[in-house]
Amino acid sequence: MPFRLLIVDDHEVVRLGVRTLFADNNSYEVCGEAQNGEDAILMVSELSPDVVILDLSMPGINGFETAEQILTIAPSVRIVFFSAHEIPATARLVGADAFVSKSSSLEELTLTVSRALQSDKNSRPRQKTLSATNSYNR
Repeated sequence: MPFRLLIVDDHEVVRLGVRTLFADNNSYEVCGEAQNGEDAILMVSELSPDVVILDLSMPGINGFETAEQILTIAPSVRIVFFSAHEIPATARLVGADAFVSKSSSLEELTLTVSRALQSDKNSRPRQKTLSATNSYNR
């Protein structure tokens, strides 16, 4: 059974690009897309994704607040921030599993999602799975 992905970004072209990136990989299924945090929170309850690929800057509630609320209702969901903005070290506190810059290669996003899924959320404090290019401390 493929891992279920929810893509959350206010830009349609970004959602299309991420959806296309994962479309040919049988290990993943894009179960939904949201253009804002409010919709994403509702969709998590309805769709039960394994991973939420989440933009930081969106209208309404931002990615940090969205991640906190998602993890309140679905603590086992993996959160991968995907943003053009640098991410502060305090982002770890909201419980995200990883960060990928939108300037990274396409492969970096798929590798980071894969690593986030392989980490065991229950066996350790919420220290994040980050690759060398996905550091919170840029």
